Parts: sequence; structure tokens; C-alpha cells
Amino acid sequence: MCDTAAMPDVTDNRAEYEFELVVGGHRAVAAYQMEGDTIVFTHTVVPPAIEGRGVGSKLIKAALDSARDRGLKVVPQCPFVRAYIERHPEYRSLVA
Repeated sequence: MCDTAAMPDVTDNRAEYEFELVVGGHRAVAAYQMEGDTIVFTHTVVPPAIEGRGVGSKLIKAALDSARDRGLKVVPQCPFVRAYIERHPEYRSLVA
């Protein structure tokens, strides 16, 4: 696993409803839908070329931190997001 601190920042592409992280020309995304004050994470995609480097975890951490900062509740429909929250109990209070 590489140092995630050396990766670019995660951006919230609100026009596309995706948090995105581009690493080495490959784009990882965490797609979501907004339902009032709730953000529903529908799926996460990390290209095979950048898997195993902590890209997905950095992406989801930033997405959940953003949800917390914005006062949103979270619905983790995506299995990756659900598993991340299970491994990081500090985010459980966000779950709707």
C-alpha cells in the first residue's frame, strides 16, 4: 500500500454526484444520490490499475468527512462504503 497522503485530494463533483480521486491517470469514484439531508452512496469504482493502494479508503474517508461537515445522514447502499463504516466506528453515527 502506498502513502495515501501523497495522493491528490478527493473532489466532490456535485454536477455528476460523484466523489472522485484521480491517481496515475485513473479515476476512482464514489457515486451518490441526494435525498434531502441524506446522502445515499450507491457504488464505488476503483480501476484495477490502482487497486490495493488505499485509493478506495481515501475516497470514502473524504466522502464521509464531507457528509459529516455538511450535517448529512448517510445511507451506505454500496458494500464498500458499508464495510468501511463497519471498520471505522467513528462514522457509525452518520448512518441514517
